[in-house]
Formats: sequence, C-alpha cells, structure tokens
Amino acid sequence: MTEVAGEPDGKRRGLLGASFVVSLGTTLSRVLGLCRDVVLANLLGAAPNADAFFVAFKIPNFLRRLFAEGAFSQAFVPVLTEVRERGSHDEVKALVNRVAGVLGGSLLLLTSLAMIMAPWVALLFAPGFSRDAAKLALTADLIVWTFPYLLLISLTGFCGAILNTYGRFAVPAYTPVLLNLSLITAALVWAPAMPEPALGLAMGVMLAGVVQLLFQWPALHSLELTPRPVWDTQDPGVRKIMTLMVPALFGVSVSQINLLFDTVLASLLPDGSVAWLYYSDRLTELPLGIFAIAIATVMLPTLSALNTRAESDAFARTLAWAARNVLLIAVPATVALWLLAEPILATLFQYGAFTNDDVLMASASLRAYTLGLGGFMLIKVLAPGYYARQDMKTPVKIGIIAMVSNMVLNVVFVFPLMWYFDMGHVGLALATSVSAWINAGLLYLGLRREGLSLAEILAPKFVLRMLAAVALMGLIISALTPDYPLWLEADVGWRVARMTTVVTAGLASFVLVLAVSGLKLKALKDPSGR
Repeated sequence: MTEVAGEPDGKRRGLLGASFVVSLGTTLSRVLGLCRDVVLANLLGAAPNADAFFVAFKIPNFLRRLFAEGAFSQAFVPVLTEVRERGSHDEVKALVNRVAGVLGGSLLLLTSLAMIMAPWVALLFAPGFSRDAAKLALTADLIVWTFPYLLLISLTGFCGAILNTYGRFAVPAYTPVLLNLSLITAALVWAPAMPEPALGLAMGVMLAGVVQLLFQWPALHSLELTPRPVWDTQDPGVRKIMTLMVPALFGVSVSQINLLFDTVLASLLPDGSVAWLYYSDRLTELPLGIFAIAIATVMLPTLSALNTRAESDAFARTLAWAARNVLLIAVPATVALWLLAEPILATLFQYGAFTNDDVLMASASLRAYTLGLGGFMLIKVLAPGYYARQDMKTPVKIGIIAMVSNMVLNVVFVFPLMWYFDMGHVGLALATSVSAWINAGLLYLGLRREGLSLAEILAPKFVLRMLAAVALMGLIISALTPDYPLWLEADVGWRVARMTTVVTAGLASFVLVLAVSGLKLKALKDPSGR
C-alpha cells in the first residue's frame, strides 16, 4: 500500500520540487485559462450577456474557492495529516468516507436549492441587473447550468486534498486544465451555434465539473482511499473539521468575498463593468495562481507535520522561505503589469467583440488590482501558518477587519471615481487591493506576536537585491515598449512578437541582477538554504 511506501513525494523532492510540480500544472492551466479568456472576449466581449455569464460563473466559482481551495482544505488537511501520522490506514479511510458523505450531502442540498431559486440568487448577487429584465432572466438561466459545478468541483477539491496530503501533487495540479479545455471547446464548437452563446458556455462549465471529478478517481484508487460516502456528523474527525472550517470559511477567503462584493457593486455600474473587472482580475490571478497557490498547496501538509512534531524553528523557516519566494514574483509582476496594462489587454483580448474602449477601461482596473498583488500572494502563504496549527480564530478576526475595510474603501473610492471619471469599477479594484495589504500585514504581525521569527522575509540584503533587479527590469520594459496607439493598430502577429520580446528582456534582466548580486539557487529551493 502507498500509505506505508515511505515519505511522501513532496518530502523526498523538497518543497521547491513539489512546488514546481504544482506550479507546472498550474502554469499550464493558467495559460489555457488565458486562451479561454481570449476566446470568451472574442465571443462575448463586454456585452450584457458577458456580464450575465461572468456573474453566473463567479457565484459557484466563489463558493468553490471556499470549499475546494480555501476553508475546507485548510481545515481538512491538518486533521487528515494528524490521523495519518498517528493512526492506521483504516482510520484514514473511515475519516475520508465520512467527510465525503457530509460534504457531498451538504453541497447537494445547497446546489439543489440554488437551482430551484435561481432568479432570487441572481437578484441577490447582481441587484443592478434588475434594471434590465432580460439580463436578469438570462443570469438566472445560466445559474441553473453553472451551479452544479459547485458540488462537482468541491468534491474534486476534497479528493485533491487527500492526494496532496500523500504527496501526490501532480493530479490535483493538472485537474484545472480540464475546466479550461471544456470552456474553450464550448466557446468554439457549440456556443456560437446557439441562439444565446452564453448558455452554451454555462453547459461547458457543468461538463467541466464532471470531467474534473472523474480525473481524480484513479489516483485515489491507487492509494486505496476511494471515498464511499457515509453521512455521520457525529464522527469526531468530521466534527473537528466542521469546527475548524466554520471560522476558516471567512478567514481564508476574505479576498474572494471582497471580489464577490465587488461584483455585486459592479452590477450597479454601467454595462461592461463586471466584464472589465473579470478580465483584469484574470491577469492578476496569473502570477497568483502559478506561484502563490502552488507554494501554499505544498506548504500546508508540511507545516501541519512540523507542527505535529513540535519543530517550531523549521516551521518559522518554512513560512519565511515561502514569503520571500512569493515576493520575488509579486514585486516584478506588479511593475510589469502596471507598465504593460494596455499592451497586454490589447494583445490578448482586443479582437471580435472586445473594443478599444474595453481595453482602456479594463487596463485601469488591472493597474488597481496589481497594487494588491503582493498582498494577495502573502495571504496565501501566511494563512497556512495559522491553519496548520489549527488556529482559526485569529484569521477570522483579521478577516473581519479586512472585509470591513474593503466595504468602507469601496464607498471612499468608487463614488468619486464614478462621478468624476466614469470609472467606478476602478474604485472597486483599488479597495480590494488595499484591503488585501491590510489582511496580509495583520497576518504577519500576528505570527510575529506568537513568537515566530520571520525577520528573514525582509532581510536588507534580500530587499536590496530584489529592488535593484526590479528597477532595471522596469527601465528595460519602458524602453522597449512602443506607444499604446501602435498596439491597437497592429495585427496579432506583431503584438505577440513584440510582447514576447519585451517580457523576455525584462525577465532576463531581473534574473541576471539577482544572479550577479549573489542570490543562491539553494536559498530558493530549500527553507534551510542560505
């Protein structure tokens, strides 16, 4: 049995090796995700039916991030790790079966109610659509097709959490690729032939959920942990997960709640606002998903095991290592996305239904989102420092502060920008970014107060190296980037070639400065490296 076959793959290869496996799969998924968004932009642009589809897709996707990537995983993995470290394989199987039954049964009920009450769900999450009866009705029709994705993908996330705990990171990492392939197929094959293309895309979402869940099954079978659902809410392991999960639902997913709240407010703004935010958020999610989520995915089982063994120094080193690595991505990505906002959006999306005005409006919200990229990424790697020790209360308190801050900042930013510049959607993105930094900062300070030594994150030598590399990168990108009007007039071949040149030159200069200044690969690969 695999359970006794030795150390998990993630431990044998080291954290960076395991992170690389996850990152490679996530990179493929994000690249295909960009292809998907290019196809969607060409098919729908920022028209009213695009707003309707993105809202209908975002609601179950938001809940999926709570259950599949967020609170459920953060609560389930430490408990599963504890049972695996101290108990037998039969005890692990019993826990898996009961969690599968309670999670699956609860989500089946929630999904059924949402489908039955789709018009009210649409009105709840997009109240501004009430001004357009056809748009609201279309959103409700789309929710009926997209909401089953919540049940399917949450069960997929449950299976992926088991595999991650056993060091089988590859299958969960490559699973999201199937969502993008399903939506691309839907957008290219049957959606254009339908009277309402958005309905074809919604069907593609549900199909993706089925395919992704089935993709996990063989790997679970090889571990002899294929779930056989049992409804037992009195099981001690299930009750412990539920206890940990309730506060984690809020604490780990504040940024997602903020983004969903942005969608609610965006529905009150002019047509296209939801779509502009979607496209700009997707570009910000690219470095977040490839690096921060990949590192956080392999960190949680490792931190949980270190906590179980009371290795506090190694625990702190692992957190500091993760934070340094994500900052090495977040800072240059922020500068690059800020400088290349219009060129990137034009290169990727300005075809078919996506207009020049859409590029300008989406680029404004993209710049606002990039200001919070470092905060978003740090949240992903700092929050596991609490969840691995089964401390859910502290992140909840921090999450409340961040969420209230976001709501207040929405009022502060949105209405002035809407009245004076007709860009209320930019205020939504800016408020989300500021609240992300508030969240990350408080998580960091809380860990320091609990006695964890995290000073290495902002070691002067590390910071100076990074800033010098980013400065040169920014200068090179600025020098090589043509004026914005040229991007709008050029064909796709010129855009892709020029963008490739600019990005390659900027990345090469960044890496070169880090290497020349003495940053060692060992320090990136291993938390104990110097």
